[in-house]
Amino acid sequence: MATRALDTRARRYDPAETRQRVLEAANLLFSTKGYACTGTADIARAADVSEGSIFYHFGSKKNLLVDIGKMYGERMIAVMQGDDALEDLDPGMMVSRCIEFCVEHKEWEALTGESCCEGKPKTMMAAEAEPFYHASREVTVAWVAEQMTARMAKQGITGVNIPVAASLTYAVVGETIEAVLSTDDPDRRRAVMDETVRFIRAACGYKSA
Repeated sequence: MATRALDTRARRYDPAETRQRVLEAANLLFSTKGYACTGTADIARAADVSEGSIFYHFGSKKNLLVDIGKMYGERMIAVMQGDDALEDLDPGMMVSRCIEFCVEHKEWEALTGESCCEGKPKTMMAAEAEPFYHASREVTVAWVAEQMTARMAKQGITGVNIPVAASLTYAVVGETIEAVLSTDDPDRRRAVMDETVRFIRAACGYKSA
């Protein structure tokens, strides 16, 4: 009887909605409780779907984490691009928007925080969270490379290995995010962001807008 009730509940939503409900619920639970402390049953309850639908759509909890990483990267990209054309985006615009996004989504820092259920340090979950970060990185670096291609074509810049430059830019901005989130000093934040933008512009050979 319980199984039949769950199956009926799962059919309330079409496949696309079910998938999105699972993603949103898992995103919230993983980022607040931690990956290791969240079971698929927890996600199913939060999403109001059957636990079996999670495995049907994602195959495993790890695959679900990968898709959340992609979703996170895509949302960051949407904020960085805004309503601007790729070729019109300046590093200053993108870094500022990226920082704003990360400040608003600091809950994912919980995966590397200092406390978890049953007294286990969350640093122990860092390895389990790697699929999220790798997926987010892959999506974001691909977009940065696309943006660089458009920007450099507009400015007539040649001779840059764009895939390498995009990867290095991602790493630099990652360091910037960590530095900005680790201080409440607005002057320190601004100094780090300004230097990051200057570095990217110089490294890529961007001309003044």
